[in-house]
Amino acid sequence: MHTDPSLTPDQAAAALGYPAAQVRRATIRAQAVLRARHAAPYLADVAQALHREGWTTTAAPAVHHPADDRVVAVLVLDGPNPPTPALVWDERHGWRTATSRRHPLTKGATPPPSGDGIRYLAEGITPPAEAVTAALAA
Repeated sequence: MHTDPSLTPDQAAAALGYPAAQVRRATIRAQAVLRARHAAPYLADVAQALHREGWTTTAAPAVHHPADDRVVAVLVLDGPNPPTPALVWDERHGWRTATSRRHPLTKGATPPPSGDGIRYLAEGITPPAEAVTAALAA
């Protein structure tokens, strides 16, 4: 899919010679990778907005696939005096704060985490970058 973007996930799995039993899992993973690529410009816009605030030096969040079928991105806020150690974007739940720079994703990360130091920012899955920075500053 990287060398031929026109391939569907099923076609890519077949081209790579995946056994029939593994095609479904490979297809699910490939679909998540495509969603991550689609979300990349949005995630970069948010990272740039946070950079303008002086909260991060990172150009784009690190993308993860904790359960193969999900897209999650982590943005460490490494600037001086950030409002939280890190931010996590989940394609199902949107942006939230994280309590740790070192381990911003909770183990398993299947249900949306809650608790001390975690708050969800802005409305929706892909709020405008300005809404994320405003919610973080509040």
